Amino acid sequence: MYIHLGQDTVVSTDDIIGIFDLDNTTVSKKTRDFLSDAEKKKQVEAVSYELPKSFILCCNENCETKVYLSQISAATLKKRAGTYSQYK
Repeated sequence: MYIHLGQDTVVSTDDIIGIFDLDNTTVSKKTRDFLSDAEKKKQVEAVSYELPKSFILCCNENCETKVYLSQISAATLKKRAGTYSQYK
């Protein structure tokens, strides 16, 4: 199944490693370092121009890492992902 992350971005639920709340997770220096490193490697994609509320860590079948910044809250995205996982 697929999950809509906002604007025109849709990813497969099989590719999602984790959905994280930006306010809570960026308190940790390790998370900030990870996001900074991913941005330097051009692995970060902003889904919209609005203030991001969450980030979604994905890894495709080729083990390429991608981080999406979404304006949709982590709780909403987790609900969407949970709804889709019921049908697997």
